[in-house]
Order: sequence, then C-alpha cells, then structure tokens
Amino acid sequence: MRQTDTPDHPEILARHGSLVVLVEDDDGLRAALKRVLRAWGFETRAYASAEAALADDHLDRPDCLVVDVGLPGLSGLELVDRLRLRGNRAPVIVISAQEEAQLRDAIRQRGIEHFLAKPFLGSVLVRNVDAVLGEGQRGRNADR
Repeated sequence: MRQTDTPDHPEILARHGSLVVLVEDDDGLRAALKRVLRAWGFETRAYASAEAALADDHLDRPDCLVVDVGLPGLSGLELVDRLRLRGNRAPVIVISAQEEAQLRDAIRQRGIEHFLAKPFLGSVLVRNVDAVLGEGQRGRNADR
C-alpha cells in the first residue's frame, strides 16, 4: 500500500484535518491504513479493539469511522451500535475479510452504505473516506 496508489485529488486535499477513527485488530494493517490516511492529511486515531476505542475519554467526535467487523471482544458492528447509543452519528466504513450476505444485511440494517472487502488498496480507502465526508458535508449544508 503506497500513497502513490492515489492520484492527487484537490477535493480530497480540501478535507485535510478531518478526524478519522480507525479500529482494526491486525497491527500491520492498522499501521499501514493509518499511514495512508495521515499521508492524505486526515487526522487519524487508531485502535486495536472496540473496547480500546470506547475507553478513550479524550476521543473527539470523529468525522468518519473505519471499523473492522471481526474484532476480538466486541465486533465492529457492536462498536457502531454503542457509539450510536452515545449519540455519535459519524458516517461509517466497514471493512472485513468476509463478504457473506448475512453480514451485508447487518451492515445495511444499521444504515451503513460503505463496505470494503479485504484486501483493498489504500487509494480505495481514501476515496471512500472522502465520499462519506462529502456526504456528511452535503447533509450539513442541506440543514442550513
């Protein structure tokens, strides 16, 4: 995964500083995804488990969540459920090595529209983060 996988897009660069919370239990993948997101200017906080993310009292309200489904302990979807109960409405990108219909149904039932099947390129993640941030921005502008 290299930054050069993604061409220079001014619209992505315009979203610099947006906070992306990444929850992935694979140390190598978590580090690589964090590097790619930071290389594109996203502030990124990464956690190895749902419990670690939930325990961070100093975590600012994220602009986007990227969560693995298959986490030890609480699953990524359970993490999303708990965050929603806390009032967090940040858009979510679910990542998983599994693509079963049952999983896709569970994702859709939660109103999550973005799913990435592992393995994926860093450029694909960047484009998806940009897409959900753009959707959120359009929604905020429509509320005005």
